[in-house]
Amino acid sequence: MAGRLAKEIQSKPFALLEEEAALNLARTFEVVQQRLSETLKPHQLTATQYNVLRILRGAGSEGVTCSQASERMVNHDPDMTRLLDRLEARKLVERERSREDRRVVVTRIAKKGLDLVNSLDAPVNAALRRQLGHVGKEKLSQLIDILETLRNAPP
Repeated sequence: MAGRLAKEIQSKPFALLEEEAALNLARTFEVVQQRLSETLKPHQLTATQYNVLRILRGAGSEGVTCSQASERMVNHDPDMTRLLDRLEARKLVERERSREDRRVVVTRIAKKGLDLVNSLDAPVNAALRRQLGHVGKEKLSQLIDILETLRNAPP
């Protein structure tokens, strides 16, 4: 099994097993993201926009600030304000200034955004099952444990 990535990307064998693992992780992420993007594309959504809509759905009527949304993102987006601007222009989110602190802007999911993200639950779940489900629950649980361990490595 080891060594397939080098052939796939037409590379020499990797010097470090850790390098091969890291590149496999990156390549796999790109493949999974690409397939997710194919599911979202007919709805004119990127994976990042979908992630924000899910965060806002989870926040409920309380909403979140721009910095809170950034902290909850799976993938960091350096320009959260512009991302929210695009979603607001499509009337998927609503923003308002806090009454307590005028410098703070709270973003909430709009009904149109909620309807959209809810309608995507089934197709996104189906896409994820197609992409990952064939591995089986036991191996997926092991993968999750490994990935969490990798994220908690010392700096």
